[in-house]
Amino acid sequence: MLLPLLERARLGDPLTRYTDPEFTAPELTALIPCSVPAPGEQYRFHFDMTKCIGCRCCEVACNEQNGNPADLRWRRVGEIEGGTYPFTQRHYLSMGCNHCVDAACLKGCPVEAYTKSDLTGLVLHSADICIGCQYCTWNCPYGVPQYNPERGVVGKCDMCHNRLADGDEPACVNACPEEAIQIEIVNIAAWVADHSTANAPGLPPAHETISTTRITLPAQLGPELEKADHTRVRPEHPHWPLVVMLTLTQLSVGAFAGLALLDVARPIAAIAALLVAFLSLGASTLHLGRPIHAYRAIKMWKRSWLSREVLLFSLFAGSASAFAGATLFGLPRVAAIPTVLLGLAGVTASAFIYLVPARPAWNNWHTLADFHLTGLVLGPAFLRALGVNVPVALIASFAALQLFNQVLKLLRLVSSEEFELRASARLLSQDLKRILVARLALLVIGGIGLTLADFPIPALILALAGELAGRYLFFVSVVPRNMALPWLTQGRLTQGRAA
Repeated sequence: MLLPLLERARLGDPLTRYTDPEFTAPELTALIPCSVPAPGEQYRFHFDMTKCIGCRCCEVACNEQNGNPADLRWRRVGEIEGGTYPFTQRHYLSMGCNHCVDAACLKGCPVEAYTKSDLTGLVLHSADICIGCQYCTWNCPYGVPQYNPERGVVGKCDMCHNRLADGDEPACVNACPEEAIQIEIVNIAAWVADHSTANAPGLPPAHETISTTRITLPAQLGPELEKADHTRVRPEHPHWPLVVMLTLTQLSVGAFAGLALLDVARPIAAIAALLVAFLSLGASTLHLGRPIHAYRAIKMWKRSWLSREVLLFSLFAGSASAFAGATLFGLPRVAAIPTVLLGLAGVTASAFIYLVPARPAWNNWHTLADFHLTGLVLGPAFLRALGVNVPVALIASFAALQLFNQVLKLLRLVSSEEFELRASARLLSQDLKRILVARLALLVIGGIGLTLADFPIPALILALAGELAGRYLFFVSVVPRNMALPWLTQGRLTQGRAA
């Protein structure tokens, strides 16, 4: 039995299908290379926009090959259009995984479910290792990794590497009637030095991850071309477990910071703040597609902010337990400083998870300020509701800073020239307007009004509702960078109503 081409290469056999006298299958076409990549090289896609007719045979073939449901596509065909009558243009853009040199999906994964093959350069994903945290879906500017809720894991294009290893074309390459998709070998160093041909209308800039896909554009491409779906945006998934987890962990950290800074021994308050911390950390596992494997999330703490968040909040919970025990038994509160520092570091790690270029509305200092100010508002308000003598002016001041931060962020979104930021502003001012108004009103009434009027319990309830609404808006109002999609779409790829 003949060994596959790549396996023979691993064993040191440089032969190709053209030089193998034992190989009797039909010869390769020009659609795939006749040899494996040499050291310093890798496979890549070549897409010829001048040939693509938008038939979507590649999409269908990819889904059939990988057994995906119809509304989850690892290869997608988008549309770009523009011009002025009668000189108008419409082109199609077929895109799978770009197998980037600096893959964003790989860098952020907390469980090392992604690997970049040393032999082929392909970015591969292991469904067996994946815990379904979906962090990679936020990091990739092309929207390549896609979450499958039925399986609880993420999946993506792998260039049909098993077929390629056997000398067969990937499904999309084989199915294209116009031969618009090919596989090539590229020298990585040369490509890093000049990857301008990876750029195309309807795609994020290639330099962000150094996409390796080479794109042949039409000779006369109008500068006004843009995504066919650019006028449509939709609210993203709210990720309710994360809404609860983020808000309550920040409340708990703020409460312990208040107890430490005010130097008060209130066992009930400390235990209540500890219970909130455990409740929030337990809720976070509900976000995972495979929560039984949540323990794996700590693995990549040297590289992944998600792993660092899990590690820091685990240490925070342990230190907070010691702090609560110290107050309960009247012992010196030696755990106060470590608890506060670990909690603040955990909140910071939470914020850095979302500071990714692929989500422009998240990728700014407002996110870091928002997360910390939530704790500084809710933590002291929580303590005051439990009878701790927290100065009302302190809570109201932090609430005012949070209000200022939110207004400043809205102004930044509205005034931006970046499409994704303006689209987020459009969502907040139209689809999500009522929730935004309620969020700001709850912050003003609960965090400032009722706090200064000394109604601690109603103040806490309204302020908490306002911060939960704020975290909900944080998730649903972000408009991710992505490739162009068709004007008419269905299922998970739908871009929402016309704005």
